[in-house]
Amino acid sequence: MRALKNKKEQPQADNKTTTKMRKAKPKKRVILPDPVFNDTKVSKFVNHLMYDGKKSVSYEIFYSALENVKAKMKDEEKSALEIWKQALDNITPQVEVKSRRIGGATFQVPTEIRPDRKESISMKNMINFARKRSGKSMADKLAAEIMDAFNNQGGAFKRKEDMHRMAEANRAFAHFRF
Repeated sequence: MRALKNKKEQPQADNKTTTKMRKAKPKKRVILPDPVFNDTKVSKFVNHLMYDGKKSVSYEIFYSALENVKAKMKDEEKSALEIWKQALDNITPQVEVKSRRIGGATFQVPTEIRPDRKESISMKNMINFARKRSGKSMADKLAAEIMDAFNNQGGAFKRKEDMHRMAEANRAFAHFRF
């Protein structure tokens, strides 16, 4: 570093790099609504359910799962789609814990979840726990998981409860938020 000529002259910090982001935020992709219910939430769910780009197979699984739910829950006054949406709401977590290193120690800091991430987490949990179930077809397993989530039970609901329990246990570290 060169020597300063007088005391008033200070080395200039490069403010451009500290205030700007490295890259522009990517644009959100527009997700088209599904053909039967005309709902974008269904399309997102089917996209999570899909393997190897086989969307038509994924739609088949989802619609047959809703048919199974409709057949098994006849006494419910809601439609199959409303039952599915209520089930998703029941397994949607509100807070999660994130690891944060402070002074050599790692703390589990509870943080609120963004709305789009909440939706994504709940969909992924429902699909993963449906895949882990024992059953004949994926449609049957998904239908069973939807009904369990609607009744506040099952693997995905337990996962949400565990996330909330972890956040509650680490509430003392909430002041370390990002």
